[in-house]
Amino acid sequence: MKIVAVVLLVVAVLLFVMMRPKPDVSGEQAQKLVADGATLIDVRSAGEFSGGHIDGAANIPVGSLASRISEIPKGKPVVLYCASGARSTRAAEMLKQKGYERVHNLGAMARW
Repeated sequence: MKIVAVVLLVVAVLLFVMMRPKPDVSGEQAQKLVADGATLIDVRSAGEFSGGHIDGAANIPVGSLASRISEIPKGKPVVLYCASGARSTRAAEMLKQKGYERVHNLGAMARW
């Protein structure tokens, strides 16, 4: 019985590692993109945003992204971030599905 529990634990850990959000830019790369004109979007809630955010970021919560997508220019790079990387990953997928080509996921704001 202990072996089964250990195997299940190992499988759970492997699944977690494989499924966790994967940022595609480092903090340094994101800063350069923004300095070069990329749009910086914080996809956290308005309350989280008001508690602190990266200077120059626009706040478009991931739940509002579909209705506010017109606020994000399509012709230039976009850098997304949130608290852990989960919401920015979801937002990046949504933007790519809508035809945005230069979408970058910083992941957690702390990576800035």
